[in-house]
Amino acid sequence: MSRVPEPAWIRADAPFPAPATGGGGPGEVLLVSPDAETAVPLTAADRAAAVEVGAAVLARAGVGPGDRVAVALNGDGEQTGALVAEAAAAAGASAASLGPRGRMRLHRALESLAATVLVATPTGVLDLLARMHAEFLVDPLDLGLRRILLAGEITGEHVRRQLAAEFDAEVADLFVDPLLQVPVACRDGAGGGLHQPRPGLVEAAPPAEDELLRAPYPAGTAELVTRPLWHSALAGAAVRTGFAAAVAEGADLVPVPGHTVGDRVLVRGRWLSLPRLERALAPIDGIGSWELRVSRPGTLDTAALHVSFTRESLVGNPMWTKRIEQALLAAAPVHIGVVTGPADPDLPPGPASGSLADERGHHLGRDRGAL
Repeated sequence: MSRVPEPAWIRADAPFPAPATGGGGPGEVLLVSPDAETAVPLTAADRAAAVEVGAAVLARAGVGPGDRVAVALNGDGEQTGALVAEAAAAAGASAASLGPRGRMRLHRALESLAATVLVATPTGVLDLLARMHAEFLVDPLDLGLRRILLAGEITGEHVRRQLAAEFDAEVADLFVDPLLQVPVACRDGAGGGLHQPRPGLVEAAPPAEDELLRAPYPAGTAELVTRPLWHSALAGAAVRTGFAAAVAEGADLVPVPGHTVGDRVLVRGRWLSLPRLERALAPIDGIGSWELRVSRPGTLDTAALHVSFTRESLVGNPMWTKRIEQALLAAAPVHIGVVTGPADPDLPPGPASGSLADERGHHLGRDRGAL
């Protein structure tokens, strides 16, 4: 194992320092996060470089001339689908960014476009498949998809196998940079780790140490780090993505992420900030404690906030429930239900303490140092 010189370290679950935040210059597009705490500038030259990188990744994943690519991603940035579609077009395909639409509308769009490639989250494709069987009464083979590219969520091997069999399509993984929303690596049907068009775009690092690891990697848990070497302002940065993976001893490729870590949790392909939830709930009087529970009872993730009040009079109080719902609506990019239990007068006054229970087993913990 060898280590490389230290770049400027940035965490994707914390506001970014300059030059990655703040106003932009002339001709720049700002990639703004859903919580508006981060605005990353993208010049025309940066965008062209991003599309070039993405096109190389998609070509490796099997996209090429003659393909019609439908991008149905619900990532954190409004530019996510657009940049992936541009990259697919640069790889020689025809491409459309459909956005996170309902399954019936997505099915209609795939038919209208005669799509041969679908780029979507794993749970999005699974939900489409379930509805095709149970509601639309349509054979998945009738769509004629040749390839499915999964991005934005944790994917199990059983999901890849199921989708490949049901759609009779090749299934591959895209790793999309969660900060800059550009495909920077892929795992093709052959399996193994992530392939990238340029060495160093995706690296591995110990979760609690600002050091980059070089292959062959030691066994253990590593956090995936992106290096936007193509970006004019961030070329010298290393961005902790929040994605984590189990690394096999002596592996030569950066592994495909199988978990998340840090102060953000991935729900329906969207990053949900726990500190932001804490700040949003802190002003609401009477909340003694809360636990965010994330589960996947069917094909899609669900999130529910279980609240304990300090006063019995607040339990079932529609005004207090509505205040919590509105706070969550402002702070979270996904819907979070509210569940209230019996009051506990022994809870201390002041801002409530919060915790996370990921029943899917995806999130390893908020404290990187404890891993």
